[in-house]
Amino acid sequence: MEILNGKRVLVIDDVEAERLLITTYLQHQGCRVYHALDGLDGIHKARLIVPDLVLMDVDMPRCDGYSACKLLNNDPVTAGIPVIFLSAFSAPKQRIQGLLAGGVDFIGKPFDFDEVSLRLQVHLRYRQRSDEPGDAAMTDAVGGAEEVLVRSGEAHLSHVLFHSARIHLLSNLDEAPSVQDLARLVGTNAKRLNTAFKECAGATVYEYLREERMKEAWQLLRNTDTSINDIAAQVGFSNGANFSTAFRERFGLAPSKFRLSGQGCPIE
Repeated sequence: MEILNGKRVLVIDDVEAERLLITTYLQHQGCRVYHALDGLDGIHKARLIVPDLVLMDVDMPRCDGYSACKLLNNDPVTAGIPVIFLSAFSAPKQRIQGLLAGGVDFIGKPFDFDEVSLRLQVHLRYRQRSDEPGDAAMTDAVGGAEEVLVRSGEAHLSHVLFHSARIHLLSNLDEAPSVQDLARLVGTNAKRLNTAFKECAGATVYEYLREERMKEAWQLLRNTDTSINDIAAQVGFSNGANFSTAFRERFGLAPSKFRLSGQGCPIE
């Protein structure tokens, strides 16, 4: 948790109870937490504070999260700050809209705090790596700046490839392209794409897709009355039996028992 200690996190959410909930957790992790009540307030405070990371609700008065994120990304002062969206609506369509608005990730409500911690650590580590070249370039007189810039370019390319490919995957969970086809769609090869996913998400393309499918199934089972067979088809399984096996391996319960339990199974 050392990476979270001392980090400045701006939480933008118009619901006081949810602001306080996530604030309490982040403060226990050592974060310095700031609050904003809506998108316009968030933009103003982000410019003043220049936080290490922004957690932003989507559905807010005056200025919604997507619009606020676009404005933050277009402002030179705040353009480099990772924005992670928070929302009870975490279907692929909403996640894609968030990524297109310039967000780097999407966390569904209600919060699973292990997931919150993991996602924050991933993006803060990436930002640290992205910031390194600026510091290292100051040592050009000593040498090594060229190597740092090369690493910076590779890290940036990985980030671009990951987020471009991610949009394709999230919009096609039912019929996701093969790794080779996905690589062609984003202009690279399968090996380089898997490298990008490992650097940005800690998983191969296949592992990442499987996890996103399970998370989507978890949400659908918990929040809808859609039949298990239909959910299986929506997340890319050819039959309910294979889906049930995969879901049980991931969450420890068969889909039918999970639904009957009436309670959320934590996404680790």
